[in-house]
Amino acid sequence: MGCAVVVGKANRKHRAAKRVSQSDADLWVAQGVPVDREPSAGEIGNAIMAAAMQSAQGGVGGKTARGDSGIAKRFGVLFAGAGALTGEVGYGTQLAGQRIIGRAFEYGWLPADIAQAAQRRTDAFVSGFLIDVIAGYVRPFAAGTVHETWHAQFGELGADVWWSESATHISQWAAKHMLTAEEAMTAVVEALALLLLLPKMELIRPLPGTARPQSDVPHHVDEKVLGRVRGLLAKAESTSFPEEAEALSAKAQELMTKYAVDRVLVDADTSAVDLPGARRIWLDTPYTDAKALLIDAVANANRSRAIFMSDWGFVTIVGDDADLDAVEVLSTSLLVQATRAMIGIDNNETRTDARTFRKAFLVAYATRIGERLAAATAATIAQSAAPERLLPVLASHQLAVDNAFETLFPQSRSRGITIRSAEGWDAGRAAADRARLDARRTLDK
Repeated sequence: MGCAVVVGKANRKHRAAKRVSQSDADLWVAQGVPVDREPSAGEIGNAIMAAAMQSAQGGVGGKTARGDSGIAKRFGVLFAGAGALTGEVGYGTQLAGQRIIGRAFEYGWLPADIAQAAQRRTDAFVSGFLIDVIAGYVRPFAAGTVHETWHAQFGELGADVWWSESATHISQWAAKHMLTAEEAMTAVVEALALLLLLPKMELIRPLPGTARPQSDVPHHVDEKVLGRVRGLLAKAESTSFPEEAEALSAKAQELMTKYAVDRVLVDADTSAVDLPGARRIWLDTPYTDAKALLIDAVANANRSRAIFMSDWGFVTIVGDDADLDAVEVLSTSLLVQATRAMIGIDNNETRTDARTFRKAFLVAYATRIGERLAAATAATIAQSAAPERLLPVLASHQLAVDNAFETLFPQSRSRGITIRSAEGWDAGRAAADRARLDARRTLDK
């Protein structure tokens, strides 16, 4: 006679726990972590890095832009179950974070770039964790050996060492955000996976610990001039009259060009070294390629060069620091104005092809704005006190910018943008062409 065996709930849970435990052991062994003794912080750190690599490889396979979240969660559970976040797991997390963030910096990513990438591809917890990792990495370096750009970006990001030395960062971070150990460690793996997905880029600023006092101080735009320009652009963004907005923007370009003309003549007289720099401008979706075209137009009008990295959505601009100030200020304002003009026209009618219309609009707007800015720049140069002396100086300056650009981007290439809406193109050019060329006349009214 057969005999049936009834397995109680407690017994079933015990067997399940044994299966999970064996699975975890296999996972630990796969990461090179011993299971016959307590692993060290270094061993756990190596395991966390290996887990991040697996998650990143899953992301490359197409699961997500931040890595494979399923893999991240699996390892998050594993690491959380290995011990308290205040113990070896916590210290291993710090080791893994410092090593991988250091790699990202060596790959040319600045703190603001990492923050922008995280904001676009992860959640607020992952972004916040990465900002803390950045702050922790830079803390040991003397302030004088960290470039001013890094200090400025720390301030913008709010990156500082807020946690105490009495416990590990991850334990205090998890408590601050009310996360469980599993949630915290999952975020860690996702954050480090994102860092491993970052491609190698051009190193446009010295790494922490390697910056030295500059004998040639960068020539930024005078704050009074920049204040006037920002005031004009703020008015351009707030006005409901397109003609006034265009005139105000043209006036801003005129002011920046006059300042640049005066500066290059002074530099020529003092034999100042022409040292082009580089910056990155991140773009919001959608239509990033069309928006990049607008930045390129502004850069060309201000004696600079631009290149678009479409996979990540940012533009690198190369030029004199004062010219880059102008490019950043003008392009930011013009992007606001272009978007507002596009939405204002598009909302007046019902279209089934809104996306193609808007993209065509922005491309046409960028093209026409570029023409107008270039004309405004040429007119300002022609009206300068000594144009015959100025032109050779500007040519020499442009050569220095071109050489710097080619050094940073030796394999750059141009590609076109396909436009499928003639209506959008016409509307974009019309929106950019409404203003009178005489900005002074409009402003004096």
